[in-house]
Amino acid sequence: MSDRTVIQTDAAPAPIGPYSQAIKTGSLLFLAGQVGLDPRTGKFAGSDAATQCEQILRNIEAILNYAGMTMGHIVRCNVYVADLNDMPAINKVYARHFLYQPPVRTTVQVAALPGGARLEIEVTATLPSASSSADRLG
Repeated sequence: MSDRTVIQTDAAPAPIGPYSQAIKTGSLLFLAGQVGLDPRTGKFAGSDAATQCEQILRNIEAILNYAGMTMGHIVRCNVYVADLNDMPAINKVYARHFLYQPPVRTTVQVAALPGGARLEIEVTATLPSASSSADRLG
């Protein structure tokens, strides 16, 4: 039997292709990349990187909450940007969502993103075990 659960919530945009919003396996949750779509309208929350970043982080939080996790459970973020010059605006929004012990992050400029998005963020989150080494290092 597989220890793999598909996570799907209407509080975040539905996948636009043959993939899941997230997959939970054991204590790990892998989220598909999120762009700045408003789940109510299916349209981008705005045209600028800061507004799209805010919506992306709301979408990520909605998926995490549905899976019983919070933003504090994120251990890794991959950020894909159409223009690295948007990073100061993105970082300003991002920093408000990760005030304490931010996750590791990789940022890459890409040629294009779905629907003309300014950025896309994918995350991995984990529920620590009671005896994890991270808790002892804390």
